[in-house]
Amino acid sequence: MDLKEIQNLIKFVAKSGASEVKLEMDDVKITIKTGSENETTIVQQMPVAAAPMVPQAAPIAAPAASDDSKYVTIKSPIIGTFYRKPSPDKPVFVEVGTDIKEGDVLCVIEAMKLFNEIESEISGKIVKVLVDDSSPVEFDQPLFLVDPS
Repeated sequence: MDLKEIQNLIKFVAKSGASEVKLEMDDVKITIKTGSENETTIVQQMPVAAAPMVPQAAPIAAPAASDDSKYVTIKSPIIGTFYRKPSPDKPVFVEVGTDIKEGDVLCVIEAMKLFNEIESEISGKIVKVLVDDSSPVEFDQPLFLVDPS
């Protein structure tokens, strides 16, 4: 099952109103639970021999609504644990006010014991860090607000 199929399944479950869906295939088990406030939790178990995740660039969302409309939201491309530093004794990758350019590493997300560097796909200035260090993140969860101007 590829990422696109999983995304479509999540959208389908969210629209259906079901509170929980379990899917078991030969090498993949997926449980999707929706909360009372339209929040979705995904638990995915893969075999030990699953292919390792490769570092990915963060997808860019449409600009956020309200007063943040001029900003671009950088979202998590994977489920995992968000880290602002490459290791505990190193400085953070970016702070609020940091000027970034395309390809700069913004954070790392640990998934299945692998640390995936999340790179910026845009240039601009970090306006807000939306996730606390060492926090779990979901797929497509907003991580940073960037002013592209």
